[in-house]
Amino acid sequence: MRRRAFIEGIAGLATAWPFAVRAQQSTTVRRVGVLMNYGADEPEGQARVRAFTQGLQKLGWSEGSNLRIDTRWTAQDPDLNRRYAAELVQSAPDVILASASSSVAALQQVTRSVPIVFANVVDPVGAGLVASLARPGGNTTGFIAFEYGLAGKWVELLKEIAPNVTRAVVLRDPTLAAGIGQFAAIQATAPSIGVDLSVIDPRDAGEIERAIAAFAGEPNGGLIATVGTSARHSELITTLAIRYRLPNIYGLRYYTLGGGLASYGPDSSENSSRAAVYVDRILKGAKPADLPVQAPTKYELVVNLKTAKALGLTIPQSVRTRADEVIE
Repeated sequence: MRRRAFIEGIAGLATAWPFAVRAQQSTTVRRVGVLMNYGADEPEGQARVRAFTQGLQKLGWSEGSNLRIDTRWTAQDPDLNRRYAAELVQSAPDVILASASSSVAALQQVTRSVPIVFANVVDPVGAGLVASLARPGGNTTGFIAFEYGLAGKWVELLKEIAPNVTRAVVLRDPTLAAGIGQFAAIQATAPSIGVDLSVIDPRDAGEIERAIAAFAGEPNGGLIATVGTSARHSELITTLAIRYRLPNIYGLRYYTLGGGLASYGPDSSENSSRAAVYVDRILKGAKPADLPVQAPTKYELVVNLKTAKALGLTIPQSVRTRADEVIE
C-alpha cells in the first residue's frame, strides 16, 4: 500500500514539474537599459521613451511584471553619457536602447557583447557603429533617422515658404559624419534654387548667438538647423530666428512645437516604437548582427502659423495642404 502511494506520488511530481518550470520561466524578469541624450524633463525625450514602452507593452512586456526598464538621461552631457553608459552595462541588462550616435558610441566603448538597439541615429555606418545597414555585425542594430538626401528638401521648403530668401545659414555639427553629410545634401540643392549658404558650427550658446546676429546683418536670410545640432540649444535657436526675422526650417518636429517655423523629418516616436520590436526579438533569442538596420517608414511636415505671423510670412496653401500638422 505504501509502495503504491509512493509511486503515485512520484508520478504526480513528474506531471507537475514541467508546469512549475513553465510558470517560473513565464515570470522571469528581463532587464532593458535605456540611454537617452535628452534631459529627463524634455518633452521630446519623454515622448520617445513613452512610444518605446508602449511598443513593448503591445508585445506582451509589462514593467514590474516580466520586465524592468532602467533609464538614464544625459542631457547631451558627454561626461554623463560615458558615466551612464558604464552604469547601464554594469547593471547586466539583456539589451539596451540608445537614442543617439553619441549614446551608442559610449556604450560600445564599454561593451561589445550586450545587445544595443538604436533609434533615430542619422548615419550609423559613417559613424562606425555598424558595418553596414544590411549586415550590421557585432552587437548593435536599429533604426536610422533618414537618408541624407532628405536634408536637401529643407532648403527647398525654406524657399517655398519664404521666396525672398536668397541666403541661408546652416547650423551643423562638423564633428559628426551626420553633420557633414546633411550639409553636403543641402549644398547640392541650394544653388539650383538660388540660395547661397553660410555655416555655423556651434559649440556653445554664446557662439550661436554671435554667429546668427552677424549673419542677420544682411537682408533676405533664412536658417536651417540640421539634425544633430545640440538639442539643448533648440529654444535659443528658434528665439534668435524670430528675433532676427529669419525664416527657419528643421529636421525634427520638436523644434517647430517649440516655436520654429517648419520642420520636415521622420516621426521619431514611431522609430522608437519600432525599436521595441527589435528589443522584443532580441529578448526572445535573436542576435543584433542578424537584424538589418532599417529606415523610417513615416515622415511628417509640421508648420507653425503663429511663428509665420511673427515673421510676417503667409504659409503657402501648397505647404498647408501637404502638412501633417498645422500649429495654430
